[in-house]
Amino acid sequence: MAVNLAPPAPGSLSPIAGVELGFAEAGIRKAARRDLMLMRLAPGAVVSGVFTQNSFAAAPVQVCREHLAAGSEFRAVVVNAGNANCGTGEQGLQAARATCAAAAQLLGCSPQQVLPFSTGVILEHLPIDKVERALPTCAANLSADHWVEAASAIMTTDTVPKGASTRAQVGGRAVTVTGIAKGVGMLQPNMATMLAFLATDAPVARPVLDRLVREVADRSFNRVTVDGDTSTNDSFILVATGKAGGETIDSVDSAAYGELRDAALAVAVPLAQAIARDGEGATKFITVSVKGARNGSEALRTARSIANSPLVKTAFFASDPNLGRLLMAIGNAGIEGLDTSTVSLSLGDVQVIDRGGRAASYREEDGVRVMQPPEITITVDLGRGEAATVVWTCDFSYDYVKINAEYRT
Repeated sequence: MAVNLAPPAPGSLSPIAGVELGFAEAGIRKAARRDLMLMRLAPGAVVSGVFTQNSFAAAPVQVCREHLAAGSEFRAVVVNAGNANCGTGEQGLQAARATCAAAAQLLGCSPQQVLPFSTGVILEHLPIDKVERALPTCAANLSADHWVEAASAIMTTDTVPKGASTRAQVGGRAVTVTGIAKGVGMLQPNMATMLAFLATDAPVARPVLDRLVREVADRSFNRVTVDGDTSTNDSFILVATGKAGGETIDSVDSAAYGELRDAALAVAVPLAQAIARDGEGATKFITVSVKGARNGSEALRTARSIANSPLVKTAFFASDPNLGRLLMAIGNAGIEGLDTSTVSLSLGDVQVIDRGGRAASYREEDGVRVMQPPEITITVDLGRGEAATVVWTCDFSYDYVKINAEYRT
């Protein structure tokens, strides 16, 4: 039911030198579906990540943070779907560490060089025996060309695997960036995304990679929302293998850093948008553009207030131009000292609010017409500054309730 979103075609995701991917059907929650992914990294690869700000951070998130804080070179990533390993106490931490140990034994590295990730049902213990039995299958089919298969192995209620890839000139050399992501619900990242994995063959120093992963997250995954809820397992990592050669990018002020950031965004932004396009039960992909704010913070608060409003989202599902809901959402953004007489709003090419009131040119039939297509842009001008931002979201349909009501059945 994804909105104008097709799965990545075989061969469309470029291999990254120094990255191999394997997959298996572990039967963690459902039989006969890919639900385990192993990523092997070449020696010398560096990894940076950002994680959920939810206080109930899942066990694998806790272990990833520990490993990233303690080391700088990593050899593997393991991802399971179907079970979040969250709210599982000490047993959950032991399961996450056992996952690392099992992968490390297969690949000949230390458990601390493995990063574990989980997604799925919360408050159920991870069947570590199934993970351990299936990991050898992942290791046996490791290949640089398995990005599409890996994307399908990390899905939960996603209807479409999500991947993107680009090539660019960075510091005078050709580099590649490829990424995959999953996520359709419990979704308003407060750091990154549900699960996303980007890799590049560019050589990048760890402190610079730390800066890059946060900047990319803020300009892509932190600008998407489905329902305003931040998951317990949200994780986004960026791998740099250095296999493209050349000088290491060791300064955020260098031209090469800017070029690599743009290349990473060329992958991360489509992945973030794909998450909104595949939002649970989505029938509309909605871009909320806010300009005329005094600073980025109030622009983002306004955009999220609109994008997260259930009343706004259901109106878009019905193609009902209920202007009161839009005014309500702007007013609920908590913008201090907002003069509503400076606020204007358009749906697509139709102005509906002009300086705080209904636009004189607005006709109900124009509002209905512009809300019919599967892709819609809301443009808000607060009329009080120069700051702007954009947020991507989707509507709420009957199926959103159905999917979440039946999530565990």
